[in-house]
Amino acid sequence: MTAVATQEYVAPPPADPTPGGFRRDPRTWLRKNLFDSPASSVLTVVFGVLLAYLLYRAARYVFVTGRWEFIRVQLISFMVGPNFFAGGGTLPRLWTALYLLSTLAGVTAGVSAARGRAAGLRETLRRAAPALLGLAVVLSFTRTLTPTLLALGAIAAFLVVRLAVGRLPLTLTRRAWVLQVVLFVAAVWVLTRFQGGAWDSWGGLLLTVFVAAAAIVASFPLGVLLALGRRSSFPAIRPICVGYIELIRGVPLISLLFVGQFALGFFFPPGATRPGNIARAIIMITLFTGAYTAEIVRGGLQSVPAGQTEAAKAIGLSPLRTTAVIVLPQALRNVIPALVGQFISLLKDTTLLTIIGVQELLGVSQLALSGDFRGQLLAPEAFAFVAFLFWVLCYSMSRASQRLEGRLGVGVR
Repeated sequence: MTAVATQEYVAPPPADPTPGGFRRDPRTWLRKNLFDSPASSVLTVVFGVLLAYLLYRAARYVFVTGRWEFIRVQLISFMVGPNFFAGGGTLPRLWTALYLLSTLAGVTAGVSAARGRAAGLRETLRRAAPALLGLAVVLSFTRTLTPTLLALGAIAAFLVVRLAVGRLPLTLTRRAWVLQVVLFVAAVWVLTRFQGGAWDSWGGLLLTVFVAAAAIVASFPLGVLLALGRRSSFPAIRPICVGYIELIRGVPLISLLFVGQFALGFFFPPGATRPGNIARAIIMITLFTGAYTAEIVRGGLQSVPAGQTEAAKAIGLSPLRTTAVIVLPQALRNVIPALVGQFISLLKDTTLLTIIGVQELLGVSQLALSGDFRGQLLAPEAFAFVAFLFWVLCYSMSRASQRLEGRLGVGVR
């Protein structure tokens, strides 16, 4: 007898509805996702009515009842602080620095376009939607047309530079980092003229972004070095890194900020120029974030399979080159979401600076409310504006992280 193999056809299960299915067949999508049973239909109606009411109240507050003239009067203080002009700062210097940074962003985007890794103009504008929304809201509070024209000029400079650099040969774009460094140094020079105390008179959004950016740039390499030191086999390095990380992670940030304001000066020799309040705050925030970044990077280092290191040893790579070329890139790729989350937390932690007398974005709002507008109950408008600016910054960082994860294939095997 000969055995005959038979195969029955089994129909695949229906595909799960996707967001694109709503555009193709809205009625079917709504029926499957929101009204598939009596209970879900009741919940959909109840929460739909609640959501509509909340949206109505929010829209009425934003466009009808909100007293936003207070923001219009105090807009410059919210942007650069109340002492910006008293400290020698000028708006032309600020706009010049913004144009240099816009050109720097255009060069960076153009290099990506030349290498075939950039999206089209429409996709670029969609990605920049949160930042453009924040810019539009801020410009809506200006009293003259000049800031709007200057902002449009900065956007135009970005687009022109991106288009020009994107058409350059690939061999020329390999040296674009020189131009990027020159533009960044020029922007810093225009703003500070490399004077250590130039930013002591800053405040508002300018100071918040500056402190967060400086601390992020400084804390990332510190955290990487600490993570490598904690995994080092040298007995003189590992205990120091472990002790530093555990000590800093066990102390609240506000305590470190107080230490920076009142005790950091004792670590400098007599007669040495001591850093200002803002420089001390940046130092302490950097030390604090570096410890948390070290633990995040250490987790990424542990996630790299041991076979990667063994393969590197098999082909004769030195331990240093193995770490720099094979292990560390994979580790950093794996921890991009956690790193960006930590940096977003750093940005929000800058609001603690108001406790030590530094007039960042939240501190400026409290100072404005205690001035000529005292007793007028304008705190909801002030804090809503501050919250919106923080949302724009944090959401833009999150969107950038998602794009980087997609490009590097994080979570894809």
